[in-house]
Amino acid sequence: MANCTHCSAPLPANTNRCEYCDTRNDVDLTGRQAYALSSRVSGRSCPHCSKPLQTIELQLNGTIQIDRCSDCFGLFFDAGKIELVLEQAVSDVYDINVRQLDNINSDRFQTDKPVKYIKCPECQHFMLRRVFGYRSGVIIDQCKSHGIWLDSGEITHLLEWKKAGGQLLAAKNEQAEREKPKKSSPIKEYGNDGFAGADSRTGLDALDTLANIIGSLF
Repeated sequence: MANCTHCSAPLPANTNRCEYCDTRNDVDLTGRQAYALSSRVSGRSCPHCSKPLQTIELQLNGTIQIDRCSDCFGLFFDAGKIELVLEQAVSDVYDINVRQLDNINSDRFQTDKPVKYIKCPECQHFMLRRVFGYRSGVIIDQCKSHGIWLDSGEITHLLEWKKAGGQLLAAKNEQAEREKPKKSSPIKEYGNDGFAGADSRTGLDALDTLANIIGSLF
């Protein structure tokens, strides 16, 4: 668990605001990875605060640019960048610690966090909500075209998840799913949307279309 940089009190899960001294701690990557503000103007706005996002540059194996909100410290990753950050920030993981994964999720997952659909900082269409990886405990907001939004604290959650072997467990689970024998049946399968022959991809496309229609009304 992270501590407040001002009074050293433990920070609540998935937030950078200290309950004891009310200090808003800086972005989760402070103290973990070197970063600097970029002169680049992203032209994007925070889906929570509606303020312009600023671009920060992470110095990992090269420079990686991501956008953040200077008020709520949410982060927006262009497509593929969150995987790159996890790969370069946490390496040499060879074991799966299931107990530690359970403890991380128990400590960090906010059961009272309301379900809220937010708009993509780039295109302003509503994003889809999905769990990142297997047993990560982090529900991300994703725009198929532009990237992934993480609320404050969630990048730390994912870094801890990977360090405890979460990504290895996710890969193992995906492999087991691929190796399952497929059942043949003359009866047409129905997707989650109730249409014959519809697969999960069709269901996601339907949700995305619905989100775009809703977005056009606001």
